[in-house]
Amino acid sequence: MTEQSGQTPTLDNLSTESRVFAPTDEFSAAANVGAAAYEQGADDREAFWAEQAERLSWDTRWERVLDWDDAPFAKWFVGGKLNVAANCVDRHVEAGLGDRVAIHWVGEPGDSRTITYADLLREVSKTANALAELGLEPGDRVAIQMPMIPEAIYSMLACARLGLVHSVVFGGFSSTALRSRIDDAQAKLLITSDGQYRRGAPAPMKDNTDEATAHTPSIEHVLVVRRTGGEVGWTEGRDLWWHDLVDRQSETHAAQAFDAEHPLFILYTSGTTGNPKGILHTSGGYLTQASYTHHAVFDLKPETDVYWCTADIGWITGHSYIVYGPLSNGVTQVVYEGTPNTPHEGRHWEIIQEHQVSIYYTAPTLIRTFMKWGADIPAGYDLSSLRVLGSVGEPINPEAWIWYRENIGANRTPIVDTWWQTETGAIMISPLPGVTHTKPGSAQQPLPGISAKVVDDQGVEVAKGGGGYLVLDQPWPSMLRGIWGDDERYRDTYWSRFTDLGFYFAGDGAKYDADGDIWLLGRVDDVMNVSGHRISTTEVESALVSHPTVAEAAVVGASDPTTGQGIVAFVILRGSAKPDDSTVKTLRDHVATEIGPIAKPRQVLIVNELPKTRSGKIMRRLLRDVAENRAIGDTTTLADSAVMDLISSGLKSAPSED
Repeated sequence: MTEQSGQTPTLDNLSTESRVFAPTDEFSAAANVGAAAYEQGADDREAFWAEQAERLSWDTRWERVLDWDDAPFAKWFVGGKLNVAANCVDRHVEAGLGDRVAIHWVGEPGDSRTITYADLLREVSKTANALAELGLEPGDRVAIQMPMIPEAIYSMLACARLGLVHSVVFGGFSSTALRSRIDDAQAKLLITSDGQYRRGAPAPMKDNTDEATAHTPSIEHVLVVRRTGGEVGWTEGRDLWWHDLVDRQSETHAAQAFDAEHPLFILYTSGTTGNPKGILHTSGGYLTQASYTHHAVFDLKPETDVYWCTADIGWITGHSYIVYGPLSNGVTQVVYEGTPNTPHEGRHWEIIQEHQVSIYYTAPTLIRTFMKWGADIPAGYDLSSLRVLGSVGEPINPEAWIWYRENIGANRTPIVDTWWQTETGAIMISPLPGVTHTKPGSAQQPLPGISAKVVDDQGVEVAKGGGGYLVLDQPWPSMLRGIWGDDERYRDTYWSRFTDLGFYFAGDGAKYDADGDIWLLGRVDDVMNVSGHRISTTEVESALVSHPTVAEAAVVGASDPTTGQGIVAFVILRGSAKPDDSTVKTLRDHVATEIGPIAKPRQVLIVNELPKTRSGKIMRRLLRDVAENRAIGDTTTLADSAVMDLISSGLKSAPSED
């Protein structure tokens, strides 16, 4: 399946993938977007995006599509005015769709709510009236730390309705992380809940937010949703129950139009300095691209589809592909509060079966977890309603892609493997399900109207078969408008690597295959230098996962006196596989066969878990610390800090191979 290929100056391309899956004629004939869109987007990008903006409702039409005069600070749809929340809610009710279900909400303990667009309009209006009563004005910032409950979505949309700038903080983040984000944005209001359900049990949340707000003088009020009914501390005059404030409000609210460049939200990402970066997104361009890409990439038919994105609203995927993109398109969607193995490991398939989910968008790390649990679990459910599968968050290993297609998609559903970032706001590179002949593990081509390329150190595009840096060489509507309060950091972080060429570069390596399709290779920070070969962690991990006993793998480069760096692999086996004395040798030899002897791991450690952030991304930095015998660094963002102790003790007893 894979073969060794030559070296390029920037990044070695060591593997190729020959499996290709074409869309069915039936799917292509009914697809929302056809092949002609690529040519349309390339011929006149601004006209193309103006046409997509027409899918929204504008109170005032724009005078100019793009102002790039002050690059790298973009303005899209200059002079246009709209209300983002009205585009996501009001216009559907006005079109006679008030009875359409917007959200099938599923609580972790088994409770549920069915929310129509009329219900959503009523609840968002009441929430907006409540926030206005607190004296908040357009441009004020609101911090939100909540579980995946409907009130979180009401809160985001109410902020958008009033021109307030929301900053959603993932519910699993610490009080320190919350405090730093409140301080940076100078938020006046925090919206939270008394607690949340995690793995079948109630857990406190307001205790955490109280620790944060003890040191945030900008916070004037804390609005609290009662979710678990647990005891909470209370600060009179500051703290307010949601049911006391919101429930008594008027059910109508007149939405006001805001400038297309009015700030919509700040979303913080971890910075290399340890100081979180507040990524700023604005209204018109962001909603245009989030809405269009949701319509195009998932082939959404709002009259018949039931959509489910498994992300949390604390991440950009939840913003763009649970709240703003889907609701602007009049979607019916599932929102699930809990974890995928509560109360059992078939929970997701049970929900798909019950709600007849037709579009399912999840992360490779979860797909690999399902692989580890075993294919017999989804096989016990009726998943025949599914017609499109999606992947987001990191490059997906080809074998995980194949497992997803065969076991979840019945070997018939197209898979859209999407590349984008918090900073890009919306999907940038992805197959179109009715057009693309998909390849397992490849994001393939920039979407219509998007320009991306793979370049070498000098910014010159590499040839087919070559690897290098993934850059965006033209502005796009949903691009970040800066880092909150720090224009210089924005320029330095994203635009300094190729300043003279005006390329955006945020740290991802990629390669072209022989057809010119794009394969993401992970962060360039994760590239390993073995005997002068620059080897991507993604390719070695994919080779390991292609072995039938392996569910998930993470590799890092560790100092080696002979080769510069040696490859150290951490491997989780599939549920049915049992390690024996030959397992390590088998896996090392498998990598050598798949992509060449140069990529053969120096050490392989079989582990039960890998260190992951709460969003599911593997923390290779900590694995490098272990492999280098260094003190393990900051583990505060780990989902399970005990994992590192087990890995450290295991590696010390694992032999190195010749």
